[in-house]
Amino acid sequence: MTRRVLLVGHPGRPEALDVAAELVHGLTANDIEVIGQTDELDAFGVLGESGVTGYAAPQPDGAEVALVLGGDGTILRGAEIVRESGVPLLGINLGHVGFLAEAERDDIHHTVRKVVDRDWTVEERGTLEVEASLDGRSLWTNWALNEASVEKAARERMLEVTLAIDGRPLSTWGCDGVVMATPTGSTAYAFSAGGPIVWPGVPATLVVPISAHALFARPLVLSHDVHIAIDLRDTSDAQAVLWCDGRRSFDVPQGARIEVRRSDQPVRLARLGTAPFTDRLVAKFDLSVSGWRGADRRSHS
Repeated sequence: MTRRVLLVGHPGRPEALDVAAELVHGLTANDIEVIGQTDELDAFGVLGESGVTGYAAPQPDGAEVALVLGGDGTILRGAEIVRESGVPLLGINLGHVGFLAEAERDDIHHTVRKVVDRDWTVEERGTLEVEASLDGRSLWTNWALNEASVEKAARERMLEVTLAIDGRPLSTWGCDGVVMATPTGSTAYAFSAGGPIVWPGVPATLVVPISAHALFARPLVLSHDVHIAIDLRDTSDAQAVLWCDGRRSFDVPQGARIEVRRSDQPVRLARLGTAPFTDRLVAKFDLSVSGWRGADRRSHS
């Protein structure tokens, strides 16, 4: 049976062309077919090579793994493509921080070897189901791997929102917006808005107000199975926009409700190593760890 790998990426990055060529050469030389979107493969300069097949749209079904070339934005696009199929996603960082990426551009030979040997593990990351409604009528549904955020559309006006948890009102804020994030998204927009970093294995959902004018406006770390509701007060003239992962948006009318809950459908990430999340934080944020002396040397006698 033919082995297949899906290639997704950002051909607009000059360095992506070399990385894509190296990946395709290494995989096809080991009898692994590389599939992808025709125009994308053409932009990478690999369409027409032996062992490369293009489709009008990405076809994740039948692929062992999806290799995504780019930064976190491109990897989030890759997550949109593979989520329903359950194909694991392996990000190769061509951006800056690249928190969702597993490999770097300098490790392509190592990455190819791991894929050829099927030497990866799969880590499931929880996602959020998101719905906007008005007077009980659903207006828009979507999902998010990192976060859902409701934000003001114009700079000069604040949103007036009421937050409810599991059907009980908690607080009302005048604010620029609210971010509701997964642990995966705790290092993204929620972190920039002042939220805490949450380890990926923690079953939690974050609520982070953005520039809220209220005494009780601290970030909240909630159980992952709570039901979050944000009511947009119709007394405000501010227009709101609901975003999912900063990629998909919906203009929310005044008086609408945004509901966020845990989804039953995760995104599956392929992992090539066993480095702990602490090491990923240190590497991605370039944190200083000078003064660390290694294992605890205290006597336990």
